[in-house]
Amino acid sequence: MKILFVCSSNVCRSPYCEFVFGRLLEADEVLKGKVEVDSAAVLNHSERLHPKSRQALLNEGFTAEELDAFRPKHIREAGAAFEAADMIIGMTRWHKWLLKKEWKGKFETLSEAATGKYAAIPDPFLARNQSSYDSAMKVIKDYLVKFAEKLKEKLR
Repeated sequence: MKILFVCSSNVCRSPYCEFVFGRLLEADEVLKGKVEVDSAAVLNHSERLHPKSRQALLNEGFTAEELDAFRPKHIREAGAAFEAADMIIGMTRWHKWLLKKEWKGKFETLSEAATGKYAAIPDPFLARNQSSYDSAMKVIKDYLVKFAEKLKEKLR
């Protein structure tokens, strides 16, 4: 199964999902090797991780080398990832409207995938400080843990 996490710029929320969910998969015997993750932007072209995202991921225990190797991808150049995805997980419902028609059926928001209920994941891009940014990432991590549990039940 291939899961593609998407957000506006692929510098905050979706790369955080890619890294953290990837780690959750590797740590789980049911999910390990059965699910692949990737991430991409549906709106803006970007060059590198947002500095606060980088710090949040460093705080999660990822190495500077891992994070420096990450290159944000954009929908225009990463069409193959969208085609290959079994699920496209967005942060808000409006991300769906930026997808090609044939990909919309694979779309679900992270909150819906995790809990069955919709809640937009706020974009922390303009967070004034690392603490505010990390609070937004904590919300995402909680959803990722729930999503992993739901996925595990589905794959059993």
